[in-house]
Amino acid sequence: MSVTRRLATGLAASLVSLALVPVNAALAADVSVGLSNVRATSAGSTSTLTGVITLRSKVDLQVDPASLKVKIDDEDFSTTVKQAAKLDRRAMLVIDTSGSMGAQGMATVRKASSTYLKTVPADVKVGVASFANTAGVDLAPTLDRAAAQRVINGLDSRGDTSLYAGMQSAAAVLAGTGDRSIVLLSDGADTMATDKAKALRDAVTKIKAGGIRVDVVRFKTNDPDATGALRSFAEANGGTVVSADNTAGVSAAFKASAQALNRQVQFSTAIPKTLSGAHSYTVTGMAGTTGFQFSRQVTFGAQATAPAPTGSAPAGPATAAPPQVAGVRLGTLAVTDRTPYIAAGLLALALFVVLSTSLMPTLQTKRERRMASIDNYVVGDSVAMSRQEMKAAQSTIMAQLLDMGDRVMKDRKSTSKTMALIERADLPFRAGEWLVLRVVAVIVGAAVGLVLAGQAKFVGLIVGAVFGLVLMPAGLRFAASRRASKFEAQLPQILLLVSTSLRSGFGLPQALEAVARDAAEPAGKEFSRALAETRIGTDISDALERVGHRMESTSMHWTVMAIRIQREVGGNLAETLRTTAGTLREREALHRQVKTLSAEGRLSAYILIALPIFLFFYMLRVNYEYVALLWTTTPGLFMSISGLVALGIGIVWMRQVVNIEV
Repeated sequence: MSVTRRLATGLAASLVSLALVPVNAALAADVSVGLSNVRATSAGSTSTLTGVITLRSKVDLQVDPASLKVKIDDEDFSTTVKQAAKLDRRAMLVIDTSGSMGAQGMATVRKASSTYLKTVPADVKVGVASFANTAGVDLAPTLDRAAAQRVINGLDSRGDTSLYAGMQSAAAVLAGTGDRSIVLLSDGADTMATDKAKALRDAVTKIKAGGIRVDVVRFKTNDPDATGALRSFAEANGGTVVSADNTAGVSAAFKASAQALNRQVQFSTAIPKTLSGAHSYTVTGMAGTTGFQFSRQVTFGAQATAPAPTGSAPAGPATAAPPQVAGVRLGTLAVTDRTPYIAAGLLALALFVVLSTSLMPTLQTKRERRMASIDNYVVGDSVAMSRQEMKAAQSTIMAQLLDMGDRVMKDRKSTSKTMALIERADLPFRAGEWLVLRVVAVIVGAAVGLVLAGQAKFVGLIVGAVFGLVLMPAGLRFAASRRASKFEAQLPQILLLVSTSLRSGFGLPQALEAVARDAAEPAGKEFSRALAETRIGTDISDALERVGHRMESTSMHWTVMAIRIQREVGGNLAETLRTTAGTLREREALHRQVKTLSAEGRLSAYILIALPIFLFFYMLRVNYEYVALLWTTTPGLFMSISGLVALGIGIVWMRQVVNIEV
């Protein structure tokens, strides 16, 4: 019975051992141990060897202080172990912001960085560096986690990849003693360096000289050039390389790097004799069931820079090694935003316009068919054919677009007002040309908004299109108003010139001809047009009345009224025009005085209107997540609609306050 019990016990123990083997093996595969910040000093009759051990693991493990042994020249010495929190610890998040990252990649960066900043120990100063076409430090190492997150939130993806310059910038800002580490996220090889091999060597040398440990997150790339360069950075001082293809993987890698700083320990070995020159040392220990061993050389007599690792010798079956997780990805560019789809839509629209305009000559209206039949009947086939050939010769793509624009504008109620504004502004456009310009302005505005909006592609597209839609009519009204105001200011002087000509014995047509010849624009051109109308039979009063309507000039209407009254009741026209000119001059002076007194109110109105608009676009660039709440949440949508309504009411109200009629 006892023999049977012993056999059963042994069998159970064997089964338990076999069950634990894969668990320990899996555990060891998820653990890596790094040695950095090694310093060897000699003072008097003693020497000291110090270093920092960094443990990276997916499970909660700590270095066993009792297991840590240090041998120098194969001789054991007593070693003390303490937490590394008293060290000057600094870390840099080095972020790839090249165009291949895309909007989704930058969203992953923000999420992973937030995880890192929440996990990293409170004493670690964290900075931010980024690289695209250029590289630089965006934030020096600081304890302000919110500032670091704001900087990362403001990063945007565009341009190429200056990986090596970015690593050198981060290494430069981490210069000094203490524990130094970099968490690098990159999705491709360097594309900016002229001599890539030299640039890589320089960056690795700088990292080695600073004793900087680099944890690399290889994001969605299997590019051999990128993989080799990233591994060189990690191997410089005992870092790791982890491949990640999604937000969860990148966040896990960033969190593991932050947790590794929580598990750091610093060892100090006291040597009761003076050592100088180069000596070999071996550090062995246990982290859970995982053993680690480092065999290196160090120079005593002065503080030594952290040497490059010569490899970890196995201490049993479970040897610490950096995990290399293979990633699978097709291609090197992740197209994650909607920009290509929008571009395809614009291309489809362009093709539609081209095809429709190409087919337009074959699509005649009923009126055109009736006119063609009349031509055939009245002038004969030869003349009709010559007209059709002439029309066909002129039917280029641009002419067809303009013809389509004319047809669209012909049936619109607002066309007459638009043409009146174009005529007042003295612009050489017909209705179809103006419509084509408006369409082009909308497309250009949408494209500019798409480029400048950063992450908010859709918002930028809509805002840019609306801006392009509003810009052309606003510009037309401004040009028309400016020309009309200039004409209004010239009119008193013009009337004095006409009055003087009448006193000299000239008739009204001759006086107006002198004005048309000598007056500056726009008065000269408008009076020339009025004289041209009189030469084809139009009454001079009617021609001048059209000038008043065309320029929307109240003063011109008063002048025409004075001329008509004088022609009906008689009197001295020269004196009447002189009196009218004096009245208009006093009115213009009062208008300028009112404009001067209301300048402060108008400037305040412009600032108050422009401030929320510019602030919105600024916040889109620097803190997109904060602004995105305005259209991604119900309260935000309510606030957006209320704000737009309030802004519109404010614009109308302030315009009425500063708009004073004289």
